[in-house]
Amino acid sequence: MSENIMRIIDLRGKNLSRAELLAAMPRAAMGTAEATDLVRPILEDVKERGAAALRDYEEKFDGVAPKHLRVPAEAIAASLETLDPEVRAAIEESVRRARAVAASQVPHDFATDLAEGARVAERWIPIQRVGLYVPGGKAVYPSSVIMNAVPAQAAGVESLAIATPPAKGDPEGLPNRTILATCAILGVSEVYAVGGAQAIAMFAYGAKGSEPQDGGVLCDPVDKITGPGNIFVATAKSLVSGFVGIDAVAGPTEIGIIADSTADPRFLAVDLIGQAEHDELAGSVLFTDDPVLAGKVQAELAVRVPRTEHAERVHTSLSGSQSAIVLTDGLDQSIDAANAYAAEHLEIQTADADAVVGRIRNAGAIFRGPYSPVPLGDYMSGSNHVLPTGGTARFAAGLGVHTFMKPVEVIEYDEAGLKALAARINAFAVSEDLPGHGECVLTRFVKDPYDKATLDEQEKEAGLK
Repeated sequence: MSENIMRIIDLRGKNLSRAELLAAMPRAAMGTAEATDLVRPILEDVKERGAAALRDYEEKFDGVAPKHLRVPAEAIAASLETLDPEVRAAIEESVRRARAVAASQVPHDFATDLAEGARVAERWIPIQRVGLYVPGGKAVYPSSVIMNAVPAQAAGVESLAIATPPAKGDPEGLPNRTILATCAILGVSEVYAVGGAQAIAMFAYGAKGSEPQDGGVLCDPVDKITGPGNIFVATAKSLVSGFVGIDAVAGPTEIGIIADSTADPRFLAVDLIGQAEHDELAGSVLFTDDPVLAGKVQAELAVRVPRTEHAERVHTSLSGSQSAIVLTDGLDQSIDAANAYAAEHLEIQTADADAVVGRIRNAGAIFRGPYSPVPLGDYMSGSNHVLPTGGTARFAAGLGVHTFMKPVEVIEYDEAGLKALAARINAFAVSEDLPGHGECVLTRFVKDPYDKATLDEQEKEAGLK
């Protein structure tokens, strides 16, 4: 019999505390401390030298010297003309569905009347300029263009820029043509052949000069950066966070699956493999109370992993410390463990999937039933595939229209509305040893708010008490 690919974490018979359960979950090591030492000088160099530094790093890290750092409009248009018709149809359908969901996510302004002359309203304002990062590396991700650009457009962001690495071997140093074609379909015209930490620096600080001798502006700084990337991109986003906004510091991708005896082991095996295909550090975790099912999944993996295209990468991922089959005492413990894991993608393949979905508190996205696999969400479900990783789904949400908007409250009180609260605001302010706050309000109604000896009488005369 073949050796099992995935390790077993056996929780049966254990009454674990919350802390112990969190600690028992498999995780990939991020290694951001080491990456920080490499990334910080890149950020500073791009901030200082602009386009010249970008060209140097593209040649150093991507092995390509782009003819143009900003992709010419004609190259974007030409990429759409040469796109395979079937791929174009798939991209257009993905865009259509994503736009339909995004349109329903747009929040609405509201106003609350608290008393006569006292109103607080809330406006949702689009972020003005956003930089969208689309990774290269082991795969090509036109889907990431869709997942970032569509909600930003639905939010009303007026200025969108995309950065993506130049394709290796491209004679002009252009990015992947399918990515460029997707930009054309979406109507995004500002695209840069820049990858890695240097792209994050370009977005955060802007970059002068399309050529080293050019004193013009290649790229204006953005207000927020979104999109996934490798450890260097994630570290760069972390370092510029606060100077600009970011969506999240994403770690390796991951899947969790809750399954019982009714699940098909073939489906479970291929879904674990599909996530492992992304990266050697990708996490694939199965939660089940059925050891027989676990054995069947191991047997399916033994047959299927050697036959898949990226077998070595998949095997490394599935056999790594970040992946496991977690055996539980029952469905309740499977749910508890899955909530502790807080998977980026969580599949539910159980007899009563709706009941399980209702008990999930922590997941980036939930895929209900055997015919809702994660790749559906990756490409064409209408949902967004930019999701929280590394357990951050316990407190964070996936990318959406809300990512590209900010709620701003509008406070509107008239004289009577403020007068009704003046004395109470002053008492509150004094209790916090901030009497100037109270004086701001009292000045509007009394003669001398600084005369504490007569202030009580002044407040009564003004009708504040």
